Amino acid sequence: MNWITEAKIPIGPWAKAFVDWLTTNGEWFFNELAALLTHVIDALLFVLQTPHPLIVLVVITAIAYWLRRSVGIAAFTFFGLLLIMNQGYWKETTETLALVLASTFVSMIIGIPLGIAAARRAWIYSIMRPILDLMQTIPTFVYLIPALILFGLGMVPGLIATVIFAIPAPIRLTRLGIISTPPSLVEAAESFGATPLQVLRKVELPYAMPQIMAGLTQTIMLSLSMVVIAALVGANGLGVPVVRALNTVNVARGFEAGLCIVILAIILDRMFRTSDAGDGA
Repeated sequence: MNWITEAKIPIGPWAKAFVDWLTTNGEWFFNELAALLTHVIDALLFVLQTPHPLIVLVVITAIAYWLRRSVGIAAFTFFGLLLIMNQGYWKETTETLALVLASTFVSMIIGIPLGIAAARRAWIYSIMRPILDLMQTIPTFVYLIPALILFGLGMVPGLIATVIFAIPAPIRLTRLGIISTPPSLVEAAESFGATPLQVLRKVELPYAMPQIMAGLTQTIMLSLSMVVIAALVGANGLGVPVVRALNTVNVARGFEAGLCIVILAIILDRMFRTSDAGDGA
């Protein structure tokens, strides 16, 4: 069996050489990208942290009611955020919320066009499918290493890792929604002289909207699941107290921070999911 390992294919060295090449030749690009993403996160943090916490709480509650038209969801949002504030994790929660919103925005702004392209051209999806499978199944810590090398410690590598992990959801669900459009609707639009762009904008996208919104909620949940892992590369937020609680075996602190993550996840899910079932919860 030794001859098998002696003829080992140098996959690891190839990956290292590729990352070294990126570091050497693409430093300017990654620096500019890191600066852009930092500005986005800083802007979100400014909006969430500059006003008094109670003002932000009321505004988020009002947004929840405006989106869902449900007193129950608005009440849960208000008292859930009030509990987070009571536990002393408001700053960490706003940092996590900024990271989740930024990663969700990047994932959707990239994922929806890629999903449309994959639906329109089967060969594009044939190329994308193994890449998406790899992004969803490869252990997160594997691509945290090059993210650290390329972007350094902080919120940006956490954001990049989160986007890599979450972006397959909007791509796949957008494609699913587009290809699920009944052919009769498309044929009817084309018979009235609609261009491919008009068919997409007025027929396929409206029909696919429930799937796209499902992709949005999935992206938000996947982004939240990366909170603790992002903390390992210097990203601020609720993941930091969880990691510290784990290192010190502090059950109380770990439960408090974990509960805050759960509350935030429920609030975001209730605000953006398309189904009205259970809105009174």
